[in-house]
Amino acid sequence: MAGLAIAFGSGAMTNSIAEIEHNDVLLIIGSNTTEAHPVIGQKMKQAARRGAKLIVVDPRRIELVEHAYLWLPIRPGTNVALINGLIHVIIKEGLVDRKFIEERTEGFANLAAVVENYPPERVEEITGVPAEKIRAAARLYATTERAGIYYTLGITEHTSGTDNVMNLANLAMITGHVGKEFSGVNPLRGQNNVQGACDMGALPDVFPGYQKVADPTVRERFAAAWNCQLDAVPGLRIPEMIDLAAEGYIKAMYVMGEDPALTDPDITHVRKALANLEFLVVQDLFISETAKFADVVLPGASFLEKDGTFTSTERRVQRVRRALKPRGDSRPDWQIICDLATRMGYPMHYDSPEQIFAEMAGLTPSYAGMSYARLEGDGLQWPCPAPDHPGTKFLHAGSFPRGKGLLQGIEYRPPAELTDEDYPILMTTGRMLYHYGVTTRHSPSLESFRPEEYAEINPVQAAKLGVQTGDKVTVVSRRGRLVTKVKVTDRVPPGIMFMTYHYKESPVNILTNAAFDPIAKTAEYKVTAVRLEPVG
Repeated sequence: MAGLAIAFGSGAMTNSIAEIEHNDVLLIIGSNTTEAHPVIGQKMKQAARRGAKLIVVDPRRIELVEHAYLWLPIRPGTNVALINGLIHVIIKEGLVDRKFIEERTEGFANLAAVVENYPPERVEEITGVPAEKIRAAARLYATTERAGIYYTLGITEHTSGTDNVMNLANLAMITGHVGKEFSGVNPLRGQNNVQGACDMGALPDVFPGYQKVADPTVRERFAAAWNCQLDAVPGLRIPEMIDLAAEGYIKAMYVMGEDPALTDPDITHVRKALANLEFLVVQDLFISETAKFADVVLPGASFLEKDGTFTSTERRVQRVRRALKPRGDSRPDWQIICDLATRMGYPMHYDSPEQIFAEMAGLTPSYAGMSYARLEGDGLQWPCPAPDHPGTKFLHAGSFPRGKGLLQGIEYRPPAELTDEDYPILMTTGRMLYHYGVTTRHSPSLESFRPEEYAEINPVQAAKLGVQTGDKVTVVSRRGRLVTKVKVTDRVPPGIMFMTYHYKESPVNILTNAAFDPIAKTAEYKVTAVRLEPVG
């Protein structure tokens, strides 16, 4: 979200899910949508059947490629170069929206100067995408009235993740494809309610509503509401916390609904950091890999066992209603937090999630017009600033939160880790349809579809190794090694392999690189240099 916040002044999906079926062009980049967001993926396929043209940018032959008008099989980690190539063509061929650029943006000259050095032929050398496909994609996107960009973690989980997002914003703004219905820049959020968590200040530098902790006026407002003093210094992000725990500077952690010992990059380092803590509290549904390091495990309740709200990827706030009583000693998270705060000397008393939501609405301008009563039915999309406001279907009509949209020329930087003779294969990671994170493996029905991991490798690579589908290989990176079965498939090109992060038996993050984006601090899960060795 940092890239959109820099370019537009706020970070969120600019359009609504329902608009997808009415797009004429969908630029889908870094998103295996049918597996990671299957409902949205279905709408994209419906749009294609209706006649929409899909431009799919992905190194793998994902399902959406079969529905695509153009497939751009990009080399992982080269998104900035590709987007620069698209912008280069659009500017050179006079396909920009001059009126939008002049009235609603700043910085065009700088952007044009940078992309001058990214003609399609040079971009082909960097990305592996044929120059003529780059030209065709640029022309199609720029000359279509209804064109939406959709991306996920394949864009953000890079050391250049923020640059990738800002460049997508550049692409949308120079063509006027933002600030209106059916056109915009749409991050499909990586986890359920991650939008709501961020909205409510689950970030180190903002209070709820993305109000800066460094702003004294904001601090005074929240301090008065919460009857406490609030620090003006932004907190740490996850990579920084892990490093400081490993160094002994951070003594204690409280981990809720997260399993960093399995899902964070370079988990050997993560596990050393967790083991080095003096005190670790884990609040979760199951005994996770992280919980095995804990001094105290607090049993949280699942979404079926508690009331509240979720905010979806399209900024839609919806009610969640308890269907079951919490099992055993498990309790809703808000009750656990209130009890802990009270015992630690800060009395925190709420009667219900509805009371908490009322406080949220009172302190968060974009939620100010919401209440449990108004959320009945389909919910509301923020911003919803007043009780009579209908919610906002699409963002940035007329203006951006920062005033004018910021166009910035962005140079391509290679990934933090490159292949060489010892590690000649580029591994990228992601998800599969049948599992979500690591918790769904506790479901026997889901586990029956895919009970074990396999690495996708190309037939050329398989022939070199002398392995077939079902054989085991050792995967080795500069940080660790694991054993997994392989699936031989042309879904991945030669020199590329793919694994998921769902399986503790084959923990892919023992291999991944903890290098991270300097702004968002998101790790580079998508580019890891490895080698394969046959087993036996």
